[in-house]
Amino acid sequence: MTDSRPSSATTGLSSAGIALLVATAVGWGINFPVMKHLLTEWPPLSSRGLSAAVGALALAVIALAIRQRLSVPRHLWLRLLLVSLLTITSWVACMGLALLWLNAGEAAILSVSLPLWASLLAWPILGERLTVLRLFWLAVAMVGIAVLIGGNGIDASLHKWPGIAFVLLGTVCVALGTVLTKHFPLAMAPVSLAAWQLWLGSVPVVIAGLVLERPDVAALSAVGWASLVYMTLIQFCLCYMCWFAALERLPAATASIGSLIVPVVAVLAAAFTLHEPLGLREIGALVITLGGVAMALRS
Repeated sequence: MTDSRPSSATTGLSSAGIALLVATAVGWGINFPVMKHLLTEWPPLSSRGLSAAVGALALAVIALAIRQRLSVPRHLWLRLLLVSLLTITSWVACMGLALLWLNAGEAAILSVSLPLWASLLAWPILGERLTVLRLFWLAVAMVGIAVLIGGNGIDASLHKWPGIAFVLLGTVCVALGTVLTKHFPLAMAPVSLAAWQLWLGSVPVVIAGLVLERPDVAALSAVGWASLVYMTLIQFCLCYMCWFAALERLPAATASIGSLIVPVVAVLAAAFTLHEPLGLREIGALVITLGGVAMALRS
């Protein structure tokens, strides 16, 4: 009779996966107030695009160091470009622009709607039918978003609609890119794939930033430089490394639910560092939205 208890190796891998997932979520969560501060010194497209491009180069160096091939099979180029534009270009540009109208915590809570759009898009594209229970919990998540959007009154909400629209556009594009990746898998080593996606996705944002914004390096303070370095090395490089490493050790559902730590960290970090409001509206929206998405992912 064999011993059915989990081995220490398996337990160690699970513990390592959880630790990597938490590290990723904390790093991405802190990045929201970092981005918000950086916008006071540098324009959104330039700051986001350049940091993503440099992060892509750093990931490429890491991929070579761990002996992952950077070559892309010819038949994958078109789908790689499409997915990169959807998941990286849209996210990098839209989240940077959204923060011109929204608080860091508000943008983070709105971005939690990504699994909702992915579930809706997976129905016609992948044939993954939505159950009544999942639809219910997704509706609950939308209630949380409605609380966030409408909590400050009609006038305040109208003022923030451009930011809300940019976040929702970014999340829908990322959700579509995620679903298409599942429909047309990109058979590449994970770090190499991340490097290529970041590079292909960030170049259009960099070009737009240089043409439309003309960033001035001299305008960056020491804190601004530190913010730019954080976005480049921590958010776009280290966190992506931790994320892919966590996915290798954890079930996809666990990783998806664990990533919901991101908005919690973002809201708390923004309240602590930027003194953004953290009242009943923000806490209620966060709890309702997170709870709805978490239950939808489990149902």
